[in-house]
Amino acid sequence: MIVHGFAGIGWSEALPPGSNEIGLELDPAACRTRHAAGHKTIRCDVTQYPTWVFKGRTDGGIWSPPCPGFNKSGLKLGLQDLPLVHQAIEDLSRGRDTRAAIGAACRDQRSILTAEPMRWMYDLMPEWICMEQVPSVLPVWEQYAGILRRFGYSASAGVVDAADYGLGQNRKRAVLVASRAREALLPAPTHGGLGQPPHIAMADVIGWGYTRRPAPSVTGGGTYTGGAEPFGNGTRQAMKRHHGTDAWRDRHGVHHLRPTIAECAALQGFRPDLVFHGNAGQQHMTVGNAVPPPLAAAVVRAATGIGEQQPDSLAAAA
Repeated sequence: MIVHGFAGIGWSEALPPGSNEIGLELDPAACRTRHAAGHKTIRCDVTQYPTWVFKGRTDGGIWSPPCPGFNKSGLKLGLQDLPLVHQAIEDLSRGRDTRAAIGAACRDQRSILTAEPMRWMYDLMPEWICMEQVPSVLPVWEQYAGILRRFGYSASAGVVDAADYGLGQNRKRAVLVASRAREALLPAPTHGGLGQPPHIAMADVIGWGYTRRPAPSVTGGGTYTGGAEPFGNGTRQAMKRHHGTDAWRDRHGVHHLRPTIAECAALQGFRPDLVFHGNAGQQHMTVGNAVPPPLAAAVVRAATGIGEQQPDSLAAAA
């Protein structure tokens, strides 16, 4: 069984078929989306759900706690709460649950959620673990990695860019992989390197359909010349940056600046037939909060080895 806290939809869509995953999720629209997509879901507050239900039955653990307090677009109060979060994680790693007291002292009440995965790790000790959040949380993931090594895991933490794994946008994330059965290293990029497929252009993904031009140059004033930037972050602001460029003029009848749900989902790497539930705002939230499936799949492979391509000699022997 794979226990998946703060489940959303991204990791679940990336897991290999037949994975026995149980997603714990509170948001009703995300739960409806998960259920309709066939993913087992328990609607609950992860912080209040008992771990003993999964004791002795858990092979893998996945956690992507909410990140508004650490995000560039927020007030970044979570960064001021980091010393408290570090203390809560250390306490949980030694069997002391100080979440309530430390959470009350945090400037952003959501900061303590970043410590929540340690409660599950300490109680369940799954064979492998994957985690993800915004880059500013990397020091916390490094703390987790150190503690997991103390528990006997191989663990690695670092910042990766989803564009390097086949996504049509730059999306840097702090990730952690850990395993008690194999060496856990960050996933190697699959796109943009020597002998690899090139990075995928945002305009190609959302169907602007312009003819690819040479890589752009930038004038002293910061204006792109010679073509559009190869990929952006998929937001309305990123699309605005193309206004007036060759890519904008060649977008073949696409006049809107606000990305549609389908465009956002495509930029996140979701399959085209996945249906998102809730009102427009809820759908955008479910898509935007998700871990991009191409990145999630690469991280899971790094932690588990599932889906890795065998060398030709081994494949022939098999």
